[in-house]
Amino acid sequence: MDDGVYAGNAGEDSATDRGWLLGHFREEGDPRHSDAVEVKWGVHPRGERRAQWVEGEVRTALLVLVSGRFRVEFPRHSVLLERQGDYVVWGRGVDHSWFAEDDSVVMTLRWPSVTGYALTDGESAARSR
Repeated sequence: MDDGVYAGNAGEDSATDRGWLLGHFREEGDPRHSDAVEVKWGVHPRGERRAQWVEGEVRTALLVLVSGRFRVEFPRHSVLLERQGDYVVWGRGVDHSWFAEDDSVVMTLRWPSVTGYALTDGESAARSR
């Protein structure tokens, strides 16, 4: 990292922060630190569901299917991602949840990266990662 370059493995590097690779939560000086965007490598076994809906989202998000079959749920409909490269985008204020219909890998980008947005277990999902 001394030269401003970082190379790693998404599966290994994401294991320490619930899948999140890049964002405000990385240390200053780390090339993966960003206040502009967050990137997540999500590995989800078949049947895994987000524990609670995200309500009052303050960021825009893009979720891309790498492999598997993954459903993103919204208040009035859901989007099924079935083919590698299928994606969905949603904006600020859009409540959402998700469900892994098969073993799935997804990459999520959110912007901006909001400091202090992560919650501890037991807190409201309104501001959860």
